[in-house]
Amino acid sequence: MGAKFIKQYGGIAPGDGVRRNARLGALSIALVMLATAPAVSQTDPDATAQGDVSVTIYNNNQALVQDVRQLNIASGTSRIEFPDVSAQIRAETLSFNAAGASILEQNFDYDLLTPTKLMEKAIGQTITLIRTNPATGAETRERATVLSTAGGVVVQIGDRIEVLRDDGLPVRAVFDRVPPNLRARPTLSVRVQSERAGVRPASLRYLTPGLGWSSDYVALFDEGKGTVDVQGWVTLSNNSGTTYHNANTLLVAGNPRGGYGNYRGNQARTIRAGTETANREQLGDFYLYPIAGRTTIAQAQTKQVSFLDVQSVPAQKIYEYSMGWQQSMSSPQSVNTAIQFSTSRSGGLGDALPSGTVRFYQRDLRGAPQFIGESNIVHTPMGSQLSLTTGQAFDVQVQSEVLSREKITSDEWEKTARFRVTRADGSIDQATVERAKVYWRTKMRYTLTNARSTASTVELKQTGMNQYYWADDTRVPEESLRGEQINADTRKWDVAIPANGETVLTVTYDTRY
Repeated sequence: MGAKFIKQYGGIAPGDGVRRNARLGALSIALVMLATAPAVSQTDPDATAQGDVSVTIYNNNQALVQDVRQLNIASGTSRIEFPDVSAQIRAETLSFNAAGASILEQNFDYDLLTPTKLMEKAIGQTITLIRTNPATGAETRERATVLSTAGGVVVQIGDRIEVLRDDGLPVRAVFDRVPPNLRARPTLSVRVQSERAGVRPASLRYLTPGLGWSSDYVALFDEGKGTVDVQGWVTLSNNSGTTYHNANTLLVAGNPRGGYGNYRGNQARTIRAGTETANREQLGDFYLYPIAGRTTIAQAQTKQVSFLDVQSVPAQKIYEYSMGWQQSMSSPQSVNTAIQFSTSRSGGLGDALPSGTVRFYQRDLRGAPQFIGESNIVHTPMGSQLSLTTGQAFDVQVQSEVLSREKITSDEWEKTARFRVTRADGSIDQATVERAKVYWRTKMRYTLTNARSTASTVELKQTGMNQYYWADDTRVPEESLRGEQINADTRKWDVAIPANGETVLTVTYDTRY
């Protein structure tokens, strides 16, 4: 695909705008570089001007890069260039340190050398056009002045004005030099004042977006044994515009303020927050996950590294369903399937979990692992009890119905509102309003069915029992199965359903609304 693109568009990079560059595509750009700055060989993919690099990557699309290079710094005032820094460097966060030297000025050149940029910078300049006759192979050379690149390349050759068309004819543009403000690689330059001359370590430290990491978990659930095997993977991504060679890499699970935060949705339900400290290094309130050994983080690359591998963590599958207040379903709905386990040390997993996606697998009758669903988690302390939804049950369903709803009144009246206003002269206006205390009685029926060949239990929840501040006294005078009041808003029943059967739960609610 890349070769086809270059052949079609004359080597113009896709990131420069395909529609615009298609008009420039007839030009196969040949560059004559007369720059005297030392260049790192571009034929060696491992060649770099970087020194001892350390990269700390956060969850919020932000990274701290620390680069120590051995430099020969002249005495007095001099200019030093640092190629191979991030193309998205936050220049205001730069810190430069070298013994006996102080920084006076810094510049970041991020206008990168591309065919399009080269042609744009040549406006008003004279270049050489080389045309090849397709039939004879003969070349003709003409000097041309670039007039415009808006919508195409317009040049003046002698007394005529010509538009270079993308007609497939071989045309090369040869430039006398590379403009001084175009760089082959992102380059930082600093002007320093040094007390002495000599080689010494110079340290660069800066923040940059474009580097990120996320966690992914692979969980193999064994329903028969009631266990789950969990593997954790760190996925590094680099879109900063620069490769970081042989870097000492540290990951931070957390989102410090001042970055470019991102948000990941959360399906998982934390039943109980953890209270155990994980056996990992911490930085303030964040956990650190160092990558063993040094690694190269290439531009436009994703890399995965294992950080967790635990077997036989106690786990169980449950069915659950939550419904809104007075919800009458026209047809049965499938309940949710969830897998519950603990991240505690005694529970077998014993670690804090960075936010990420947990993907569950289960073996079929042939022993092959099959995907059964996924759920996202937030940063989870060790010792937490998790319930991760994996999907909807095929054979277990629920249908709720409002059987009746009637108004009931008490035998007493109460004064429900008093309005008292004190005037500036100290006089008081007061009014009393009375109204009857009115209640509502609602009867609900929940029908749960099970088409499985084994019995099932559904964790059924009724929410919406505390919708209004003036009506927070919801009562349950009757229920066919004893429930548990989770809080003022939610009541829960563990409903057992026989194999290939159904269970009907009826509940009566008395409310102020």
